[in-house]
Amino acid sequence: MKKIISILITIVMCSCSSREKEFTDDICLRFNAPAKDFLESLPVGNGRLGAMIFGNPNHETVILNEISLWSGGYMDADREDAGQYLKEIQTLLLAKKNREAQDLMQQTFVCKGPGSCAGRSANGKYGCYQIFAELDIDWDDKSEFNSYERILDIEDAVAYVSWTKNGVDYRMTTIADFDKDRIHIKIKPSKPKSISLTASLKRKENAKSYVKDNRLILEGQLPSGEDRGMKYAALADIVLNGGELTEDNSKLKVSNASELEIIIYAMTNFDYNYKGLNDIDPATELLKIGTPEKLSFDRNVKIHSKRYGEYFNRCRWYSRHENKSAKLTVSDRLNNYAKGDKDPEMPILYFNFGRYLLISSSRPGLLPANLQGLWAQEYQTPWNGDYHLNINIQMNYWLAEITGLADLTEPLHRFNAALQDNGRKTAAAYYNAPGWVAHVISNPWLFTSPGEHAGWGSTLTGGAWLTSHLWEYYRFTGDTEFLKRYYPVIKGATEFLNSILIEEEHGWLVTAPSNSPENAYITDDGFVGNTCMGPTIDMQICRQMMYATIKASEILGVDSDFADKLRVTVKKLAPNRVGAKGDLNEWLDDWEDASPQHRHVSHLYGLHPYDEIMPESTPDLAAAVKKTLEIRGDEGTGWSKAWKINFWARLYDGDHALKLFKGLLNPQYSHGGTYPNLFCAHPPFQIDGNFGGTSGLSEMLIQSHGEEEIIRILPALPTDSDWMQGEVHGLMARGNVSVDFKWSNHQLSEITLTPRKAGTVKILIPEGMTYDSKTFDKATTVSINTTPGKKIFIVRK
Repeated sequence: MKKIISILITIVMCSCSSREKEFTDDICLRFNAPAKDFLESLPVGNGRLGAMIFGNPNHETVILNEISLWSGGYMDADREDAGQYLKEIQTLLLAKKNREAQDLMQQTFVCKGPGSCAGRSANGKYGCYQIFAELDIDWDDKSEFNSYERILDIEDAVAYVSWTKNGVDYRMTTIADFDKDRIHIKIKPSKPKSISLTASLKRKENAKSYVKDNRLILEGQLPSGEDRGMKYAALADIVLNGGELTEDNSKLKVSNASELEIIIYAMTNFDYNYKGLNDIDPATELLKIGTPEKLSFDRNVKIHSKRYGEYFNRCRWYSRHENKSAKLTVSDRLNNYAKGDKDPEMPILYFNFGRYLLISSSRPGLLPANLQGLWAQEYQTPWNGDYHLNINIQMNYWLAEITGLADLTEPLHRFNAALQDNGRKTAAAYYNAPGWVAHVISNPWLFTSPGEHAGWGSTLTGGAWLTSHLWEYYRFTGDTEFLKRYYPVIKGATEFLNSILIEEEHGWLVTAPSNSPENAYITDDGFVGNTCMGPTIDMQICRQMMYATIKASEILGVDSDFADKLRVTVKKLAPNRVGAKGDLNEWLDDWEDASPQHRHVSHLYGLHPYDEIMPESTPDLAAAVKKTLEIRGDEGTGWSKAWKINFWARLYDGDHALKLFKGLLNPQYSHGGTYPNLFCAHPPFQIDGNFGGTSGLSEMLIQSHGEEEIIRILPALPTDSDWMQGEVHGLMARGNVSVDFKWSNHQLSEITLTPRKAGTVKILIPEGMTYDSKTFDKATTVSINTTPGKKIFIVRK
C-alpha cells in the first residue's frame, strides 16, 4: 500500500511539473536551450521589480532590476550667463551665419559641466540606470540535461523553465509578483530530495553581500559624482519543503530539498515624489519583513496572474486562423518570418508582447519606463538608460491609450509635472522666458538643461513634446479632472514656446535657436550643421501645443486672454513647406540632408504622433510626407523602423506598414531589428522600438485622430493572407470609446462600439454595412449620440 501511495505521489508531482495550459503562438515565447546571453533571457516585471531568466539547469543567473536604481543626483547644470548670448545667436541665425551661431552656442549655450558625460555617467552627477543585482543559483549536480524547455507566458506573466536530469523532471517557475511586489521563484522536481544547490546575491561594484538569520542580504550605495548617492538593498528568503538550509559564507546552501521557493525583495531610498533621497536605510527596512514559514507560490501565482490580467485582458487580438500549439522557438519563427513564411500569429505575438512589456515596466506612482523599460544587465547602460525627450520616452507610451492602458501613463505625466520647477529655471537662464522648458535628455534627478553639445543638445521642444501626452490622454479619456490637474503643465510649456518666437524674413514666427533632433543639414555654402531656427518639428509642436492650450482653456473656462493671444500667434507660425524634391522640408530652408536616410524623421511629427497632416484634409502635404518616407527609405534603427510603421499606417498603406513591421522583426539585428527574446535592437537594446512597433500595429487596426476624431476601423489592413481575417476586442478610440470588431476575407463583418461617456461619436462606416436599419452603399461618416455603456452595433448582413 505504501508503495502504491508513493507511486501516486510521484505521478502527481510529475503532472504538476508539466504544462497545465496550452501555449499558443500568440502568447508564448519559447526556447529549447538556456539563454546564452541577456538578449535570449526572459523578462518578467511588475512595474517596479524586474528579472531576466536565463534558465541554466547547472548554473542559473537571474538578473534583478528595480526601476529607481540610479547613480548620480540633483545637479545645477544651467549656465547663469547663457541668456545674455541669446540675442547674438538669434541675430547670427537671421543673417544666415549658422556656423558662427553654432560655434557661439557651443561656447555659451550648452549645459554647465559634463552633462550626461556623453552618455556614460555611471560615476558622474547626471548618473545612469543600473543593474540591481544577480541571483546566482549554482547546482551541485552539473551533469547533462535534456527535454529542455523555456517559456514566457505573456498571458499570465509567468516564466517557466523545465528540464530532465538523471531521470528527474524539474520545473522552475518565476513571477514578478503584481500582488506582493516581489520576485518569486519556485523549483519543483518530480522526485523528492532532488534539489541541492547554493544560492547567493551578488553585484560587481558598490555593494556587499552577507547572510543574516539564514537570509541573503545585498546592500550598497551608488556614486553621485564626487558624492555618495542612492542607497539600495535586496533580501532573499529561501523556503524549503524538506532538506536542509545552511550558511556558506555569504551564500546559502540547500541540501536534498523536495521543493524550493526563493522570494526576493528589493528597495532603494529614492523618493518617488521627486524630493531626492529619503533618510531610510533600505537593508534595515527589508529586514523588518517577516520570514516566510511555508511555501506560498501556488496560491500567490494565481492572484498575481489575475492582477496582471486585469490590464492585459482589456484588449485582445485574435487571428482566427487555425492556431497550432507553439512548437517553434522564437528564433526559428523570426528566421522563418524573415524568409517570407506565413505566421499569422506573429504580429499578434508582438502586439501582446509590447503590451506585456509596458504593463511590466510602468506602474502608477513610480518612475516611467526608461530606454530599457525596466530591464538592464549593465552598470553603465547605453545612453545612461535615461529619458530621451526627442522621441524615445514618448514612443514608450504611444501604445498606452489606444490599447486600453491609459492608466499606466501616470508615471509619465507625474514625471512631466515634476520637470516644471527645474524647467522654469532653465527657461529663465537661457531664454529669459516665462514658462518651463526641457531639452533632449532627462533623468529622475529632473535634468532640464541643454545637452553638453550644441549639435544635438539644443532641441528645445522635448518638454513640450512630452506635455502633448497630457492632451492626448484627455482626448482619449475625456477626463476633465485630469485636464484641470495638469493644465498648468500644458500652459507652462506653451507659455515658454509663445515667448521665445522671433520673426524671420518671411514674417513667420519661429523658434531660435534649435535643431531638428540629431540630424544635420548642408547649407548652400557647404556648412554641415545642426543649429537653426524654426525646424519643422518645432513649428508642428508649437501649433499642437497652442491649439491644445486654447481648447483646454475653453473646456475649463480659464485663461481666455492667454488663449486669445495664442489664436493670433498660431496663425503666424512658419508653415509646413514642400521642397524642390517634392518632400516635406525638415528645416526652414530647403537644405540638403547631410544624412538622407537618417534614423530620425522628426519633420513628419505632424503626421504622427500629431495629426495636422492627413490624406483627407491635407492631400498635398500627405503626398510630400510620402515622398519624404521614400527618400528616407525603409532601413534604420529598430525604433526608427517602428516609427515608420506608424507613418505608413497614417497614410493608409497597410502593405508598406507590414513591410516595415517585417523589417523591424529582422533577426539580423545588427541593422536594426529584433533580438531572439523579441527585445528591439537599436542596436543595442532599446525598448522604445517594441512599444513603437505595437503602436504601429494598433494604428493599422484603428485610428481616431484628426480634428473630427473620426473612428476608422482597419484603415491600413495589409492585403497579405496572414491578415485576411481576425477579431479584436477593447481597442480604444478618442472620446473614450471601446471598440470591438471582426473581419474576414479582408472585409469588416461586425463593429461594436461601447462609449464610456455621453457625447457624440463619429465613425466611418464601410460600404455595405448596416447601422440602425440603414445599409450604406458607400463608405460614410456617421455621427452617433452616445450613452455610457450602451453598445452600438454595426454589421454586414
